[in-house]
Amino acid sequence: MDKQEIIAKINAFLVDEFEVDADAIEPDANLKDTLGLDSLDYVDLVVSIDSNFGVKLVEVDFAGVASFQSFYDLIENKLMAKNA
Repeated sequence: MDKQEIIAKINAFLVDEFEVDADAIEPDANLKDTLGLDSLDYVDLVVSIDSNFGVKLVEVDFAGVASFQSFYDLIENKLMAKNA
């Protein structure tokens, strides 16, 4: 799965599951603010990533994640590590 496929898949489930406007999803936009995430939403996000990509995220993974781009990079890196 290449980077564009990862981004498309992430954006699709964010629109469907988090009811965010697709136009609001920009690489430099703040992930938490755009999605309106609270602590329970992070749990839903972790479950969604696991079900869509088969990778587990833990709290520490989100330490450097502020933008959608950093979130895409996190998922790409987790997938690469999983498939290595």
